Amino acid sequence: MWSPNADHPLRKLFAGLTEQTFIGTLGVADPPLTDYLSQMLSRFIHIDAIFRLRNSTGERLEEVAEMMIEAEAMPPEGRTRREVHRHIGDFTLFWTGVYPERLNRLRSALCKDHFVDYCAQGKRSYYIASTFEEDPYREEAPVLRRLSEEFELCAYGLNQVRREWEKHRQSHES
Repeated sequence: MWSPNADHPLRKLFAGLTEQTFIGTLGVADPPLTDYLSQMLSRFIHIDAIFRLRNSTGERLEEVAEMMIEAEAMPPEGRTRREVHRHIGDFTLFWTGVYPERLNRLRSALCKDHFVDYCAQGKRSYYIASTFEEDPYREEAPVLRRLSEEFELCAYGLNQVRREWEKHRQSHES
């Protein structure tokens, strides 16, 4: 799965816009948090990263409800359970913050996600992932806890990042 390295222009763009938005606009000076968010944006450039989770038969999981079922079926102490909950947090934060206009479609009456509250589930999943505090997760656990506690603020911030990259794109197209 492709993800730009730290020197890639897209990674630098996301890092700069995220830092500028969170510090300058929101007054949130939290480098580990902004680094995490810009890395998430970089990972989610590719659709395969957004929908990377598979069920036991190898089918792509596209709904949070399906992801939750898979996570709950895993042993509670396992690394894989942590990774699934971390991904659910990222998935819900990405759609809630970056593309909120897609939420109605993602949660249509025809989908299992119709009854899923993306904010509540994102907060819950980030919290569960944050409880894995031993190495190699020691440094990331506090960031995941902050994402759980500040989910709405981070979603708002990511929406502002999107606005900035759209302005950036328009200025380069002119």
